Amino acid sequence: MTEPTILKVAVNVPLSRLFDYLPPAGHASVPAGTRVLVPFGRRKQVALVLDAGQGSDLPTEKLKRCDARLDDEPLLSAADLELLRFTSAYYHHPVGEVAAAALPALLRAGKPLWPIDRYVAITPTGAATDLEALAQKAPRQAELLQHLLDAGGGGLAEDELTEILPNWRRSAKSLFEKGCLERFEAQARPDTVDHDLPSTAGPPLNDDQQSAVERVRAQPGFAAFLLDGVTGSGKTEVYLTLIADVLAAGRQVLILVPEIGLTPQLVGRLRVRLGVEPAVLHSGLSDARRLHAWRNAQQGIAQLVVGTRSAVFTPLPQLGMIIVDEEHDHSLKQQEGLRYSARDLAIVRARNADIPIVLGSATPTLETLQHCNAGNFTRIALPVRAGGATPPVMKLVDLGRSASNDALSEPLAAAMEKHLHADGQVLLFLNRRGFAPTLICSQCGHIAECTRCDSRMTVHARDRALRCHHCGAHAPLPSACSECGSEVRPLGEGTERLEDIVNARFPGAIVQRIDSDSTGQRGAIEAALTRAEEGSANILVGTQMLSKGHHFPQLTLVGIINADQGLFGTDFRSAERLAQSIIQVAGRAGRESVQGEVLIQTAYPAHPFWQSLIDGGYPRVAEESLAERQESRWPPFTRLALVRSAAHRQDDALNFLQRAADHLAGQPSGYLRVLGPVNAPMARKAGRYRAQLLIQGSDRKVLHERLASLRAMLEADALARRVRWSIDVDPIELF
Repeated sequence: MTEPTILKVAVNVPLSRLFDYLPPAGHASVPAGTRVLVPFGRRKQVALVLDAGQGSDLPTEKLKRCDARLDDEPLLSAADLELLRFTSAYYHHPVGEVAAAALPALLRAGKPLWPIDRYVAITPTGAATDLEALAQKAPRQAELLQHLLDAGGGGLAEDELTEILPNWRRSAKSLFEKGCLERFEAQARPDTVDHDLPSTAGPPLNDDQQSAVERVRAQPGFAAFLLDGVTGSGKTEVYLTLIADVLAAGRQVLILVPEIGLTPQLVGRLRVRLGVEPAVLHSGLSDARRLHAWRNAQQGIAQLVVGTRSAVFTPLPQLGMIIVDEEHDHSLKQQEGLRYSARDLAIVRARNADIPIVLGSATPTLETLQHCNAGNFTRIALPVRAGGATPPVMKLVDLGRSASNDALSEPLAAAMEKHLHADGQVLLFLNRRGFAPTLICSQCGHIAECTRCDSRMTVHARDRALRCHHCGAHAPLPSACSECGSEVRPLGEGTERLEDIVNARFPGAIVQRIDSDSTGQRGAIEAALTRAEEGSANILVGTQMLSKGHHFPQLTLVGIINADQGLFGTDFRSAERLAQSIIQVAGRAGRESVQGEVLIQTAYPAHPFWQSLIDGGYPRVAEESLAERQESRWPPFTRLALVRSAAHRQDDALNFLQRAADHLAGQPSGYLRVLGPVNAPMARKAGRYRAQLLIQGSDRKVLHERLASLRAMLEADALARRVRWSIDVDPIELF
């Protein structure tokens, strides 16, 4: 008797294993990459088939049968599935949750790849109607019939009709009653993308840009390139030339960007220059639009895909190149659930597909620079600004010598006056949103704190509210101290307060605040950035959102308000991050014919960091930081993993990680350093106590072997039922 086929399926549950099922009734097997509906406990679950074959740990008679096959053809190729397996193994995360993260929400919910649409078609009675006579009595009915007549027997989808004739339903009512129209449901038709849009030639490449293009072209197959270009050096022009090569060869290109806010400007530029409509994938899209873009990529219809980190999993059958813009940006690392680095997975994907990958940044991570030093990546420098623009002049403002009046020192205020008078645009950078970070009693010193976190509540004056930026808790802004009844006052500045200060100091200026509070509504970030780019706002006030890749032609002065935030950080990456932040925001200044100026307010002008940054720029800081890391054995010279736990009882969180530490101590020898468990720097967040265990290893293979063993132990531990826990491989936040 022939052994039955056993399907190995990934179910979206927090267990590191596949589950065995028999194929659905009427199916001898189901190919890998196809979704099936399976009975799982008391529920029905959408699962992804990863493998099929003979044999199971369970007797055949005890195996359940899949309820249904959901896809006629596999959604994911063998290469796509290999990326999912690698992601699960490297990040020690349940493969079912990895598979779920790689699919759009509608596919995770079991919806079809091609949606079922409602169509309207003209009947023989409608086709026989005298449209000229009807147009005299009911012109809108005649117009509707004409559109459907032109569409043929297949009719038009109702959504498509709404785009053509927004009020068609009012006209259609009597036509349905007369038998002139009919409705039916059918699978949506294959998408079409216009690949022949008008295109515009760009500026000629300078010698450095042309050299960069030629070096990438000269290495067929897999190669990782770091495009290390100063801000304003024209990295995007290099991207555009390389993308045009790939599209001309009939292949697809994937571009990863760190933030949603970067996509509109980039997509517009790609459309105008290349004459193709990019498919866009990010969390700001509706589920339907996201599935539409994903389907176009998966079907090979979209030649160009632009997306944030989750787009790294998008199936692309003709993938020819991957570009990761702003490769240093922390937003490329997922911080919840499946904690993956989109940049690192993009490199793995490029290697598997044997295609080139280009990582672009003005401030590359030390990990990427070390890969270049070791010969794993090719570093290509763009050392000068394109178009003859000169780098901005960077100066320190000593707050010990220059009085600061409500966040603005006199030298910065005077520079603002000068640049505004010369029709320049000013950007004030403060990476702290809200009105003030603290509300304090002027008498007893009581500080408003979050009741669910070990953190202070932030004052939001516009909303008359206190908000916790960690758990989202909020409360009305009090008028008196809850402890003694005395007057309370905000302490410190956030972007909201800085906006008020600037409006009071420069009453004739138009001020535009750009942060996550002011751009929360759909389309708000695009509108704000458009006003900034057009120069209709004289002064920009904002957070990190303003530093990432935007081009403001009239911007000539950047003021960095609280530059000391990162000087004394406990994280070993503090210096690297501070330098990246300052260089990125400084790079917005003077990108046209006028040289820009950058003023950095600091209370510690003698700190060695400032000397390195002012004299040697980011390369000097990176070189010194790499030397320190090598001496102290921190990444990129060792590997890290962070095991986190959170529980309603502090003892549970710490005891769970102590069991993890004990398990690691009992493992075979091999260089592994275990630090903790200890309380997290913010020990309580959203009502749960948090702890962490840091694991450091010099041998990646040994580290991953220990983590695999540890995960299996923790999943089986009874205490895990009372604890939320995770393993973060290559963590970028040690808190």
